[in-house]
Amino acid sequence: MAQVLEFKLPDLGEGLTEAEIVRWLVKVGDVVAVDQPVVEVETAKAMVEVPCPYGGVVTARFGEEGAELPVGAPLLTVAVGAPATESEGSGNVLVGYGTQAPAARRRRVRAGAAGADGKPQSLRTAAAAPPARGTAPAAAQQPAPPPAPGSAGGPVPVISPLVRKLARDNGVDLRRLAGSGPDGLILRADVESALRAGTPVAGEPVVRAAPTAAPPAGAGVRIPLKGVRGAVADKLSRSRREIPDATCWVDADATELMRARTAMNTSGGPKISLLALLARVCTAALARFPELNSFVDTEAREVVRLDHVHLGFAAQTERGLVVPVVRDAHARDAESLTAEFARLTEAARAGTLTPGELTGGTFTLNNYGVFGVDGSTPIINHPEAAMLGVGRIVPKPWVHEGELAVRQVVQLSLTFDHRVCDGGTAGGFLRYVADCVEQPAVLLRTL
Repeated sequence: MAQVLEFKLPDLGEGLTEAEIVRWLVKVGDVVAVDQPVVEVETAKAMVEVPCPYGGVVTARFGEEGAELPVGAPLLTVAVGAPATESEGSGNVLVGYGTQAPAARRRRVRAGAAGADGKPQSLRTAAAAPPARGTAPAAAQQPAPPPAPGSAGGPVPVISPLVRKLARDNGVDLRRLAGSGPDGLILRADVESALRAGTPVAGEPVVRAAPTAAPPAGAGVRIPLKGVRGAVADKLSRSRREIPDATCWVDADATELMRARTAMNTSGGPKISLLALLARVCTAALARFPELNSFVDTEAREVVRLDHVHLGFAAQTERGLVVPVVRDAHARDAESLTAEFARLTEAARAGTLTPGELTGGTFTLNNYGVFGVDGSTPIINHPEAAMLGVGRIVPKPWVHEGELAVRQVVQLSLTFDHRVCDGGTAGGFLRYVADCVEQPAVLLRTL
């Protein structure tokens, strides 16, 4: 007899609490195999294809394309024809769920068995892995029903810690909200809707979450801050709130650096990118000025200096700005850096970067010169302590060896967290970078 298994949206890593359904890859009635991708979702980090750990026939899908679901919400149900099918599992484990849980931790309900409400209940499988950091333990369970209006007790149906924080920071009483998610689950949109309607307090009527009304004529177009754009907005806002940043800049003659790159690329070996050479300069400068390869632990009131350089670089894509991270950039040569920059850039444009490839950076290199601009005062990529900005390299009048000449000039800027160092350190770092750009032989002395 077929049994119906319910597959819930797993925690896709890095403490992500929700995802938007971009595209369903299966329909009701389709036969799916173990580990077959069934839906493509967009998190705040990347586009991800989610594989189903069960094999069988899809009996239901939950959520239309474009809908946001919290971690732990049902994605689909699968009718499995034989016990052997369901017990084998895939062996592949995403954060937040697994298919090789011990038998004692799996609670089975016969398909068609009625619950207290008279409706059939599906088979539910307890998660084998503990909840990831940042995910509430209730994520692996059915969301609790919303409390009755005015109720002071009982559980509040909220999974996302971000939703709780948003409500707490703005004084919103979650017990007075009726969620728009599955089984009354309170979503971020519900809290935001409550804020627009006025913060509810004890004794007031329940605020019913509803879509924002269409703006009146001439009021402009409303664009939701969600997905990558929403994540960028949250991170930049936090950076400006928490980090006392300062910026210094200098013009540098990049003529010799450009000549050195040309010579390297005519030697017959793999082509070396300009970004890779700038990355080598960055890692050498960070070795001399390690204060800038750090972050501030605000709770402990400590500056944490790091012994490795995971170099982020800004990449503009159709989905918005992302910052892929080159791991252990300090241990890579120019050829390895060139290859890794190319791989990550291609993945960024295709929307296939993993959460791990978008997090963990310790310093960011921002080549905004590709947009045809000379300078910028970028916002630091929280929780990092600094970012090097590189403008366009263009011919300009320059005094070279005592005479006026046309040289390839670039503006370099350093935005830094003033808590980790003073201006002398930041200036020393930037001056060393400029010296390496003007005279690449300076870099050779540090290798």
